[in-house]
Amino acid sequence: MAKRTRRDILKTTAALAAAGLGGIVGRAPAGQSPPAGRAQARSLRRGRRKAFDVVIVGAGVFGIWTAWHLLSRGLKVAIIDAHGPANARASSGGETRVLRIAYGAAHHYAEWAHEGLAGWRALAARHEGPLFFPAGVLWLTHERDSYVEASLRSLDTLGVSHRILDRKALARRYPQIALDGIRLGFLEEGSGAILARRAVQAVAREVEAMGGAIIRARARPFEARGSTIVVPLAEGDRLEAGAAVYACGPWLPKLFPEVIGNTILVTRQEVYFIGPPAGSPDYGPGRLPVWADFNNGDIFYGIPDVTGRGMKLAHHAFGEAVDPETMDRRVTTALVDEARAFLARRFPALADQPLLGGRVCQYSVRAGENFLIDHHPDEARVLLVGGGSGHGFKHGPRLGRFVADLLTGRESGIPPYFRLAQG
Repeated sequence: MAKRTRRDILKTTAALAAAGLGGIVGRAPAGQSPPAGRAQARSLRRGRRKAFDVVIVGAGVFGIWTAWHLLSRGLKVAIIDAHGPANARASSGGETRVLRIAYGAAHHYAEWAHEGLAGWRALAARHEGPLFFPAGVLWLTHERDSYVEASLRSLDTLGVSHRILDRKALARRYPQIALDGIRLGFLEEGSGAILARRAVQAVAREVEAMGGAIIRARARPFEARGSTIVVPLAEGDRLEAGAAVYACGPWLPKLFPEVIGNTILVTRQEVYFIGPPAGSPDYGPGRLPVWADFNNGDIFYGIPDVTGRGMKLAHHAFGEAVDPETMDRRVTTALVDEARAFLARRFPALADQPLLGGRVCQYSVRAGENFLIDHHPDEARVLLVGGGSGHGFKHGPRLGRFVADLLTGRESGIPPYFRLAQG
């Protein structure tokens, strides 16, 4: 694939998103092109100021897609991140993420996931090299309960290709899966897995190509000065803008403890990469889909070996509360043993296979696992965005559009479940 130029990307984004009007911030001055992001980042010196339409704190999946949508509408945007896009500490870092659509009765999340999948697919089509793996997503369950029924209705409503598989069909298609306690499954045929770190960094490159500034620095809480929002940096600089978005994941409660309080809990999570048996193709994307095992409410999920590191395995259970800056990022023997016990039951051929790697990351969990998207209570021009709750990555393109819509006046209402005080 030929390398895309800034002009190519601007043409694409112009077709995807028309310019925003009104709202919290206005458009960039007519006829004025935003300067190149790298040049902006280089020009920052101690004590100097820069004027932007929007400053975004956090270059994870929420912040970077918000910047992408704002830049596509002609706004001048800076993104600040202490460690850079999709860094090893970030919730948006790591090898892979699941892109799935089923959400039980939470149809609003299914709609967002559906649009999010389209956004990720479009990014992958613009990207050189593999980024998205449409291996399908297989849900395994012990019964056809209300969650399954509501999920199937959502998939039908959204026109998502899927099929229901009984035990006999599951055993025929996926002999590597032991079906103890499983009565049926349903397969989202167009869903799959994405290379998370590479995907976020690909969006970041497009952001810079559209004129966005990505600045590696530590941001402080904002200051409101008349018509200007000032975002101070720990290093002594400050950025000025018409509005700001704080989308800094597990660091959000640290920046605004009085506002966030204990409504976002940062939890420690472990994921593992299990080596397949020598010579076995059964755990790659051609033979194994992304999968999620309801396991009587104790959910495990996994991603086939798309990177050569082995099958990814994770337990969707909230771990201990941690500080993202100081937490121990080594996997623990007790949790590895728990994962191996699950493998012995569901993937017996992997139970004694080597652990090829592990990663310790974090969730930012809110009540009901709902995202936070709301105005700061003391300043309407500042939006607080976070609370991904372990399922936010897939929604990045759609969530970014929603936040951009709030900032540019296309959207004025925030659903109660996204508010600081959830309705």
